[in-house]
Amino acid sequence: MTDLQEFINQTTRLPTPPAIALKILEAVRSDEINFEELADIVMADPVLTAQVLKVANSSLYSLPKQVTSLSQATGLLGTQTLKNIALSFVIVDSFKDIPQGGFDLDLFWKRSISTAVSAKTLAKKTGIADEDIFITALLQDIGILIFFLVDAPAFTEMLDKNRITGKRFYEAEKDQFGFDHTELGSHLLKSWNLPETIYNPIRYHHTSETFDNQHGPAQLLNISDKISSIYHSSQSNKKFAEVHNSLAKNFGVEHEQIDELIDSIGEKAREVMGLFAVDPGEMKPFSQLMQEANDELRRLNFSYEQVVLELKQAKQTAEQLALNLKEANDKLRKLAFRDDLTGLYNHRYFQEILEAEIQRSIRYKHSVSLLLLDVDFFKRVNDTYGHPAGDHVLRQVSLKMAKLVRHCDIVARYGGEEFAIILPEIKKSGAKVLAQRIRRGIEQLELTINSQQLKITVSVGVSSTDDIEGVKDARPALISNADQALYTAKRNGRNRVEI
Repeated sequence: MTDLQEFINQTTRLPTPPAIALKILEAVRSDEINFEELADIVMADPVLTAQVLKVANSSLYSLPKQVTSLSQATGLLGTQTLKNIALSFVIVDSFKDIPQGGFDLDLFWKRSISTAVSAKTLAKKTGIADEDIFITALLQDIGILIFFLVDAPAFTEMLDKNRITGKRFYEAEKDQFGFDHTELGSHLLKSWNLPETIYNPIRYHHTSETFDNQHGPAQLLNISDKISSIYHSSQSNKKFAEVHNSLAKNFGVEHEQIDELIDSIGEKAREVMGLFAVDPGEMKPFSQLMQEANDELRRLNFSYEQVVLELKQAKQTAEQLALNLKEANDKLRKLAFRDDLTGLYNHRYFQEILEAEIQRSIRYKHSVSLLLLDVDFFKRVNDTYGHPAGDHVLRQVSLKMAKLVRHCDIVARYGGEEFAIILPEIKKSGAKVLAQRIRRGIEQLELTINSQQLKITVSVGVSSTDDIEGVKDARPALISNADQALYTAKRNGRNRVEI
């Protein structure tokens, strides 16, 4: 089983809390913080200030009067609530520039915001006092996003298996990774120094339904997630029944009040999505969803036997389609991300990730370095020993490079006998040290071809964003600089590193 922190450390593409978020957390942890000091921290960001005021004046809080300043908002809502509103915006914003690939980021945040609004509304309705409940619910599924960012191929493979097995989502995650998104998300937020009142309920929100007579935050997250599913899932009817039973049994809400409550949550969710710049799309009111479902039922004119037969045939068809889809996706994953010969990332994936890493480096003012490597005199290997031997050399060199780099580095086959390695958050000097380590490691490879010992060396060109600050087209410039350095290394005798 992979350790949680080790899993997170496998990539540096995970956003870190922005500086203003850290300041807000540090201020609130101080015993001497007052309304004005917290307001001053938030006001350092005019956009964030406007967002916080809009939420404070929304139907989510229903304040008795319009607020026009952060000090006024803090006085009415309290420092804890102001902190959570501000943190919600900065954390959501920090995850908006990530490479999405096959991940529907808009749907993820629509579901998360709906869950947060639901939890806030239910907490007020049921009398559960928890000032952190909105941001806790907003981030309760952040682990799902982290799974995709760290290992997209394994995550999509898990989704395919889950369609076939029909297991609960978090159980499928444990089968694939050794832990689920509740454990991963809770661990990440704890490492960000968020309060225990936020990360602890997240850890248990999928198992809270088994707790006896526990009307706590985790159970509130569980029911709020189901209400969100009513609006954003194909299983809305099933979730609706579960929500009705849970609210009536565990929270004492009258059945006739539940429909009205769910409808009001949907209206507030659409309003709050607009404040987070998330398009609600065709999110229909709950009353309309129920009306359409009733209309559809009235149009059905099947006998019981016909319905059973239709369901059986549909189930068989769905299972076969799921198997076909998994096989197709397995092939697509290999084509989309990996080079057939070496197993390294391919040229297309390299270009996409390099662009994403450069944008991330610009945003957070971190360095990114790039290595371009070329196998020296590779044509001689093919001419002397044949192309199968050349393929063997490329595979062995690839395996060696993968062992010598850090977990977060991206090793790709650039083309032919040329390779590229992206080094996130490493400056030019550090990149040179790592490049020398790789060059020496490959030089020490012991390869045997046709009973003959073969020595392989590589030439390496190094470039870094340290040298291209302010350049408009950073990605082509970074590649061009590394390519020029590689040419210099070959011209100066090969088996060397040049910057």
